[in-house]
Amino acid sequence: MFDYETLKLLWWVLVGVLLIGFAVADGFDLGAMLLMPLVGRNDRERRVIINTIAPHWDGNQVWLITAGGALFAAWPLVYSAAFSGFYWALLLVLFALFVRPVGFDYRSKLTNARWRKSWDWALWVGAIVPSLVFGVAFGNLLLGVPFRFDDTLRLSYHGTFWQLLSPFGLVAGVVSLAMLAAHGGSWLMMRTDGLLAERARRAVLGFSLLYLAAFIGAGAWLAIGSVSGLVLDSGLDLGAAINPLVKSVHTGNPGWMDNYRLYPYTAAAPLLAVLGAFMALLAATLGRGGWSFLGTALAIVGTLCTAGFALFPFVMPSSLDPTSSLTVWDAVSSRTTLGIMTVAAGIFVPIILAYTAWCYWKLWGRVTPAHIDQNPHSLY
Repeated sequence: MFDYETLKLLWWVLVGVLLIGFAVADGFDLGAMLLMPLVGRNDRERRVIINTIAPHWDGNQVWLITAGGALFAAWPLVYSAAFSGFYWALLLVLFALFVRPVGFDYRSKLTNARWRKSWDWALWVGAIVPSLVFGVAFGNLLLGVPFRFDDTLRLSYHGTFWQLLSPFGLVAGVVSLAMLAAHGGSWLMMRTDGLLAERARRAVLGFSLLYLAAFIGAGAWLAIGSVSGLVLDSGLDLGAAINPLVKSVHTGNPGWMDNYRLYPYTAAAPLLAVLGAFMALLAATLGRGGWSFLGTALAIVGTLCTAGFALFPFVMPSSLDPTSSLTVWDAVSSRTTLGIMTVAAGIFVPIILAYTAWCYWKLWGRVTPAHIDQNPHSLY
């Protein structure tokens, strides 16, 4: 079995993989619902959009549940700090996500136009709220979260919901929103045809450009040094038991750029994000949905890795007390817990990935208005 230091680093990678899996998998169905009012002009077209994601959305959302469970088990201090600091934001996301299963199941139960339109808007809200809030949350990690630990490791949070909506946090929210909308548009290009696919193509072009502008703008905002990052002083025992208050931390990392200067290969992450977005733009221009989807997926991977590499080894910096900031090395569970989780992940994650791939393979194909007309009761 791995030593404690290696397990800590391994679970930083695995939690990141789960977050990326959620953003890539659940991102396209959130994105498709974001685009539904724009791409679907009538009831048949909106039903087509819903049915492209109907077999997969609930399985995709399991990535979020798994990431939350892994966060609770692997990084309990991060879990408690996040659910204290971002309580109202996460509650808002939770209620928005409640709407999705109800909306999918009940929207087409009645033929009443007002009924269906109401659920369409509810599904749109259920997509835009998580897409925006998750980006705002990542933006606030870079700004620092107003929490601290006392001498007995009791956590206290000193911020409000409205403080999360800072200008930089909102720019990060736009990055997330545009990124997922472009991803959903690429999905619809692959899974629909005719006017729907054409409108989705135009949406990919528009939102990819918005993503590039917001992502590069957020990077420039950080690079000019208006956001001050943290530095973990040397001498910390990376294999010691958890105690966030034993380390020494100081400011002096302008824009969280130190890791990119110390380890130039990490620049591959923002480069991947930008190239992925350009790939999506080019593929959408040529009408190639599959390549566009690959491009938006690469942009998602690059975006999340950009934030992760910039913050490392911090996972939740504190804006009130730098010493209370949580890192990869002091926010984790015991070695025994991480070891058991590693064995479980090694067994079950490949099984889940294989089953998911099989589901996509068996249920693949374009959904058209003709399918809706031929199956008025068997489709959503």
